[in-house]
Amino acid sequence: MRALLVDPSAPGGLRLGTAPDPQPAHHQALVRTTATSLNAGEIAFGLAAAPPGAVLGWDAAGVVERAAADGTGPAAGTPVVTLMGDGAWAELRAVDTALTGVAPAGADPAALATVPVAATSALRALHRIGPLLGRDVLVTGATGGVGRYAVQLARAGGAHVVACTGDPGAHGDLLRRLGAHEVVGTPGEVARPVDGVLDLVGGDRLVEAYGTLREGGTLVAVGHASGRGEDFPFGALFGDQGRHDRSLVTFFLLGCAGLDRDLGRLAHRVAAGELDPGIAWRGDWSAAADAVAALRSGGLHGKAVLTFSRRRGAGARPVS
Repeated sequence: MRALLVDPSAPGGLRLGTAPDPQPAHHQALVRTTATSLNAGEIAFGLAAAPPGAVLGWDAAGVVERAAADGTGPAAGTPVVTLMGDGAWAELRAVDTALTGVAPAGADPAALATVPVAATSALRALHRIGPLLGRDVLVTGATGGVGRYAVQLARAGGAHVVACTGDPGAHGDLLRRLGAHEVVGTPGEVARPVDGVLDLVGGDRLVEAYGTLREGGTLVAVGHASGRGEDFPFGALFGDQGRHDRSLVTFFLLGCAGLDRDLGRLAHRVAAGELDPGIAWRGDWSAAADAVAALRSGGLHGKAVLTFSRRRGAGARPVS
């Protein structure tokens, strides 16, 4: 099969080559990939750590080529969205049926490919905060792939949503269209204590965001875009003055059970236009180096998606 292979000498650290077809385990379906979305963590950490020739990739949309031998999961010919720790950057992928969601026929594969990590992380992290109706929720790093889905899903759940972005002037209108009631530049600008924080930045931003929690509030540490550690000043973890029982919890998507249902439901909502997938860059997989460069630039607010075509040289384009 054709695949994007890790190659430190190639532009973007990837080259289009061939790899052995995957051999699905008893509980896995064989899926033909139609699109994959790239995640910042894959580019920042995965490429550097992987050996040459490896096939990476977490997110993929596709069609079931062969159903799982144990009878679980969708039948051959079913459009799906898939999530695994690797293997998405190839024509064929062996996927656990527990990490495979049924997608609607005829939907845009590029939009579906944004669902697995970004939308599902946002949904499960918001679940960790608890019931959202009538509560105040702060989302840091709100213009990224997970952040944009988090704003939409929190608003749909009935929360009062505060979106935090480094440039409110440039991104405020977008975030309000997605559902934010307020847009701030730092957590310190939040007008009143919040019930929950979905933090996608880490570092000093997480420390500051933790300080916005009211009694009983929860901060879910989902992303670590800052690349920095967290240094809490003395007193930040005191429990007096309305700060009793505040929680800071970690998050790992693949540690969650029942993701097949979430993947399918979110895919249907994206296909129906109820959720904006936030595609900021899309192109054929022959332009993978351009996608990697766009993500590394730090100026891409949204998802970068590669579509898998049978032809070469389809090119790439930013999405306005």
